[in-house]
Amino acid sequence: QVQLVESGGGLVQPGGSLILSCAAPGSQYSIYNIHTMRWYRQAPGQQQRELVATITSDGYTNYADFVKGRFTMSRDNAKIAMYLRMSSLQPEDTAVYYCNADGTRILRGRSFWGQGTQVTVSS
Repeated sequence: QVQLVESGGGLVQPGGSLILSCAAPGSQYSIYNIHTMRWYRQAPGQQQRELVATITSDGYTNYADFVKGRFTMSRDNAKIAMYLRMSSLQPEDTAVYYCNADGTRILRGRSFWGQGTQVTVSS
C-alpha cells in the first residue's frame, strides 16, 4: 500500500503563493513503481474533483487551462513525492487539493490518493 500525505495548504491572500507537497513517508515501494502523478481539487459546493495538473514518469507535465502560467508541478525522482507550486492565487482557487498517483510494475493497476489539504484564498 502507498499512503499519500499532502501538506502545505493554508490561508493566503489574493495574489499570494503556496507550495503543496505530497509524499509517501515510510513507503516500502520506490518511485520506480509509480507512473503518472496528478493534483486534483474540489471547490466548496462542487461534487466532483477537477484535474489541475499531471506529471508523467518521464517528467512531462500538463495543466488545466485555469492554472496555466500560475501553477507548476514537479516530482522527486528519488522517492514518491510530488509538488505543486501555486502563484498568483485567486479566490476561485479555494478548494481542497488532492494528490493522486498511479502504480506501475508491481503496483500496476492501482491508484493512490491523499486525504486532501485545504487551500483558502481570501483577503
